[in-house]
Amino acid sequence: MAHKDVLLQEGAKEKASNRSSTPNGTADSTEGRPRDYSSHGVTDNDIFMLPGSDFQLLGLLTTVAALVRLFRIYQPSSVVFDEVHFGGFASKYIKGKFFMDVHPPLAKLLLTLAGWLAGFDGEFDFKDIGKDYVEPGVPYVAMRLLPALMGVMTVPTIFLTLKATGCRTVTAAMGAGLIIFENGLLAQSRLILLDSPLIIFTAFTALAWTCFTNQHELGPDKAFDASWWFWLVATGLGLGATVSVKWVGLFTIAWVGSLTVVQLWVLLGDTATVTPRKWFKHFLARFFCLVVIPLTFYLGLFAIHFICLVNPGDGDGFMSSEFQATLNSKAMQDVPANVVLGSRVSIRHHNTHGGYLHSHNHMYPTGSKQQQITLYPHKDENNMWLLENQTQPDGTDGPVAGLNAWDTGEPVPIRDGTILRLYHVVTDRRLHSHDVRPPVSEADWQNEVSAYGYEGFDGDANDFFRVDIIKSLSDGAAAKEHLRTIETKFRLVHIMTGCALFSHKVKLPDWGFDQQEVTCAKQGTLPNSIWYIEQNEHPLLGADAEKVNYKNPGFLGKFWELQKVMWTTNAGLVESHAWDSRPPSWPVLRRGINFWGKDRRQIYLIGNPVIWWSSTAAIGVYGVFKALSVLRWQRGFRDYDNVNFKRFDYEIGSTVLGWAFHYFPFFLMQRQLFLHHYFPALYFAIMALCQVYDFATNRISVLGLRDRPAVGRSGIAALLAVSVLVFTLYAPLSYGNQWTQSACNKVRLLETWDFDCSVFPGELSEYAAAPSSAGSAAQTAAPIASALNEKSPDINVTPRPAGEASISHVEKVEYRDQDGNILDEEQVKELEGKVSFETRYETRTKVIDSEGKEIADGPVGGDGVAPPHPDIERLPETAAGQPDDDGRVKPATAFADNDIHKEKSVDKADDGKPRPASEPSEATR
Repeated sequence: MAHKDVLLQEGAKEKASNRSSTPNGTADSTEGRPRDYSSHGVTDNDIFMLPGSDFQLLGLLTTVAALVRLFRIYQPSSVVFDEVHFGGFASKYIKGKFFMDVHPPLAKLLLTLAGWLAGFDGEFDFKDIGKDYVEPGVPYVAMRLLPALMGVMTVPTIFLTLKATGCRTVTAAMGAGLIIFENGLLAQSRLILLDSPLIIFTAFTALAWTCFTNQHELGPDKAFDASWWFWLVATGLGLGATVSVKWVGLFTIAWVGSLTVVQLWVLLGDTATVTPRKWFKHFLARFFCLVVIPLTFYLGLFAIHFICLVNPGDGDGFMSSEFQATLNSKAMQDVPANVVLGSRVSIRHHNTHGGYLHSHNHMYPTGSKQQQITLYPHKDENNMWLLENQTQPDGTDGPVAGLNAWDTGEPVPIRDGTILRLYHVVTDRRLHSHDVRPPVSEADWQNEVSAYGYEGFDGDANDFFRVDIIKSLSDGAAAKEHLRTIETKFRLVHIMTGCALFSHKVKLPDWGFDQQEVTCAKQGTLPNSIWYIEQNEHPLLGADAEKVNYKNPGFLGKFWELQKVMWTTNAGLVESHAWDSRPPSWPVLRRGINFWGKDRRQIYLIGNPVIWWSSTAAIGVYGVFKALSVLRWQRGFRDYDNVNFKRFDYEIGSTVLGWAFHYFPFFLMQRQLFLHHYFPALYFAIMALCQVYDFATNRISVLGLRDRPAVGRSGIAALLAVSVLVFTLYAPLSYGNQWTQSACNKVRLLETWDFDCSVFPGELSEYAAAPSSAGSAAQTAAPIASALNEKSPDINVTPRPAGEASISHVEKVEYRDQDGNILDEEQVKELEGKVSFETRYETRTKVIDSEGKEIADGPVGGDGVAPPHPDIERLPETAAGQPDDDGRVKPATAFADNDIHKEKSVDKADDGKPRPASEPSEATR
């Protein structure tokens, strides 16, 4: 036993000697190579054990970052770029109105929390870029503080991450300094946007994973201890938070997952210390922390999301009827299951979720000029239809006349193939189609659908529609044989023309109240021709009749449906945008994004070219190194026997792999992309730059800089000094500060940097002479009057790319009476104090060139000021001849109040009695 103890002690001493002989990768030989899965040349870089001087420097860097990020954060005091959307989401969260966004909810919930804690009540709608924050009392500074503070925290995070990789303190400080003075990261973190939360959570994940990797590479002695578990769990939480901000977090998961596979592969090869049982313990630990924890975190955020959004909103039209029924006021009572002749029903479109088959007492302006048929997204009496047979039922004295003919006797079920007439209860007209082109989609394969007839008119053959039950989509055996409420999905085929009742995402113009178009399509796709019955009433179906209702999808059902809608919507964002760019242009900083322009100032998202280009060069250096090392390895050179060579490849290779995972997937995307999509990859590129520099000046002896630390420190000082200088040159574009045309033109290095220098004055003194813009429009108007808000040409303008026409919002007030007549000043004075006041806002577009001259035909190749961002909700387009679309998109009308107001704005003819669309003697086609 004594001899065995001596051998064990000697073996332990030898192992300790082997590890201590290669501190931090300084050994240049294969001596001391570990005999287990621990890595050669690695020391414990525990960030909790850093010296006090490092933490003092870290505090100083964080303070500088806070000063840079928070400087004039109140500026500008109006809505900037995508604050339109993400600020608007905060309003909807506070009001509990459901919305649909292509991004997960974490960052939006945090922004809402910041606003709510600061007293935001959700009344401000963030509707327009340039809309004033100050007058309505919006706590926008508090909401901007959240992403700004997250931007500040990125600085200590990269410092600690670089220390965890084994870099010197001065190199870690260089990385922190580059983050502080990167103009793009600065501009993005000072606004109510999602990218700053995305970057900090990505950075935190990188820190946690780097620390865990360090613990793992120290070998079996560190496995499963407290520090090992802490950093593995922290990595899982970071992954969950990152993917809960944007799905870009999936790239972070892919990065960590690939390195996890490498670790497990190395463990599998260590037959000396890793038994199969222990290997599965490693696997299960990683699976729980890197899969279960992120997934649980992600699910939990959506649970909070659903708890907050309990009311209907402008996003519920994306969702299925079952989903919508879980929202307040959208649920319905149980309804009779069997649909019979004489049932009063509401018929809902299955695919677009655009709403109910609807008619109202307004006529098409063209075509047959008969009564309109639309798809309306809200419950309304104009959605009710009575289902009649093609012939009246027989009575003792012949056919029974009237609408109530089916209200007595035995209920007659409506079976597959039954020919029906659909009678609109409110306007006494029947659903009708004929060989007339629709007013909007004037395709040959589409016919107009109208409501035709009058009370007492028997109609004609063009009122006949056949029920074709779609058995594959109907739920239950009975629903496949005859019509059942909710459960049966069916088509309505026009007997005379063979076309099927059809609707798609095209919406009608103002004369159709922006409701969704309904046509009869001869070649329409099946999904857009499918309908089902939601409401069902009949006198013979009493309280004891079989009832049905929507199935509650539950949390997981709602969650999965929302994920599919988010994916589909995100994939469909392929429209062009004035400020989009493609991935090849990002590493070389070819183009930025114009965020805001007002009062001869501008915010333009552009990176610090020194930092941007040097970090890209570092990626290139590693690429060249890797290519040469593979070639030399193939030729038999033993470069990997050198510990520094091996550590350079693995440490920097891991970082460059993170850059690649956050960059190259964008090449596969057809959707709109912007410069800010490169920011997570930029973070990894800056890390790679620092690591390459640290190896060159501290670890590699060939260059001779390891023994001359002053040279390395001088290089860092020079790089930071140049970065700070360039930062100050572009700071006016990042902060929206005062600037001059000459200073702007001097720093415009590339022609593709399309910020508009012409908006700035020639001298700074001109800012003092120019009056500031008005904060908001006057809030008074005549009773029953409308105010058309406009502003002077240089106000609230987000400049177009240089050389293009620009759009400005002109603001003025018009007073009108209830008939729309414009009132002069004397008439307005006479009305003051006698009537109530009502304000209506309208926006009209005026296009001007660079000299301020109006262009009648609109800007060339542009869509106007600040086009909608593609990452946000997408509205359907109105376009004649728009192709059929099977995708589920947002319904044409979003708000019930607006639609109801529009319909009631036109009184029904003849004291509310319906007017026949055609005289009975007229032939219908």
